[in-house]
Amino acid sequence: MSDTVLPPATEPDPHRRRWVVATGTMGGVAVVATAIPFVSTFAPSERAKAAGGPVEVDVSDLQPGAMKTVEWRGKPVWVVRRTPAMLAALQGHDAELADPRSARDQQPPYARNATRSIKPAVFVAVGICTHLGCSPNAVPAGTANPSLPADWPGGFFCPCHGSTFDGAGRVFKNKPAPTNLEVPPYRYASETRVVIGDSTG
Repeated sequence: MSDTVLPPATEPDPHRRRWVVATGTMGGVAVVATAIPFVSTFAPSERAKAAGGPVEVDVSDLQPGAMKTVEWRGKPVWVVRRTPAMLAALQGHDAELADPRSARDQQPPYARNATRSIKPAVFVAVGICTHLGCSPNAVPAGTANPSLPADWPGGFFCPCHGSTFDGAGRVFKNKPAPTNLEVPPYRYASETRVVIGDSTG
């Protein structure tokens, strides 16, 4: 039986070890540098977050004369179920309004009408006064208030500086608010569901 002779052990080359470690490190850095932009494309941008997505509102339980307030893009949005009397009150005072035909751009084209809405009975508007950003209050017709005319048709009153808007959010003349209330883009997903912030479909 013969003895196997092993070759003498050699000392590891320190230069080779440094080269292997450096190569591995550089490869790892390259992988991470490539992965970070790739992964970040899946995260929404700050601009997209600020823009906010559409909000769906169920109006099936909204009683005539009642209003719901939802948040969209950090703003209060009103959804009002108008009664026949509220719709009738929109007529007859165009001469008192600053923009009765909604010629300015406070609404999408499909809401550029007397009711400023897709369906006359449902009014959707951003609940922020166009003067300095206060939030007006809904005030029914015939309310006794020294800041309102005696023949008040109903609508919205801003207590900050006295701007008044009718039931379609149209501003009365000679008030601090320069324009009508904003109507956001919206659509109907069904007969009872309104999607605010999306006018497609």
